Amino acid sequence: MADLQDLLDTIAADMAAIEERGRSADYIPALARVDPARFGIAVVTAEGHSFTAGDAETPFSIQSISKVFMLTLALGKHGDALWRRVGREPSGSAFNSIVQLEFEHGIPRNPFINAGAIVVADAVLDRGAPQGAIGELLRFMRFLAEDDAVEIDIEVAGSEARTGFRNLALANYMKAFGNLRNAVDDVLNVYFNQCALAMSCRQLAMAGRYLSADGLHPGTGHQVISARRARRVGALMLTCGHYDGSGEFAFRVGIPGKSGVGGGILGIVPGKASIAVWSPGLNERGNSLLGSLALERLSEATGWSIFNGGLSI
Repeated sequence: MADLQDLLDTIAADMAAIEERGRSADYIPALARVDPARFGIAVVTAEGHSFTAGDAETPFSIQSISKVFMLTLALGKHGDALWRRVGREPSGSAFNSIVQLEFEHGIPRNPFINAGAIVVADAVLDRGAPQGAIGELLRFMRFLAEDDAVEIDIEVAGSEARTGFRNLALANYMKAFGNLRNAVDDVLNVYFNQCALAMSCRQLAMAGRYLSADGLHPGTGHQVISARRARRVGALMLTCGHYDGSGEFAFRVGIPGKSGVGGGILGIVPGKASIAVWSPGLNERGNSLLGSLALERLSEATGWSIFNGGLSI
């Protein structure tokens, strides 16, 4: 295990030496102010060992990584009926694209693009009050991470609401097709708050453990989601978790992953580990530039690609 700590330390040092760090998500004002020099990484193994390097204890806005956990909640409420409202195919388009919705009659291509995540937020809201759904997610994240310090960054949520005009358009468009059951403002209230979850790499890696353990919460033994659904969430992470950069991420890293424009990535190695990495600078497709590189190096050094040696989704 000392080798894994040494590896993370080496990766963190290598990332610190790289000058090209990408560009922060400046279209969300609260994210534009994040120091681009920050980098953190955390790994929690199947045996329960935790390893960190860099800024792994610094909270950051997990943004679209939250879509993995909201999908888990929605599947718990609605089961496979959810798939009548959102697809399971890669989009091939930007995460906030509206183009495909017209051709596909208001059914988003997958739950990890913005339109799909808005439908999932509507399913979790389930005709309730936004505060109830937000509270449910926050309690869920604290349970998964075994840490009551997980919070929603109110400043980021407000910043999202003030600038989220494209998400408003997506929601209204799907409402016109009958694919949102609740008021648009209520659904977006939930969506903006879920994206504003603030977590450190360590907390996020802890929260993702159930997806690497056939849906089981290793700390409590609670079955968070069935093993079958955990595998299917992992499959969607691999094929859709990095938007139109998902194929490149699968090619280079080879593990299921979900990115967020806050610069975080959650990686899942079935049966082996949950990984979280954070570097706020994004590449041209909206995914963490150094985070992707760090996971590529980690996968190569450990052999944790699902295409290597019997690992599978």
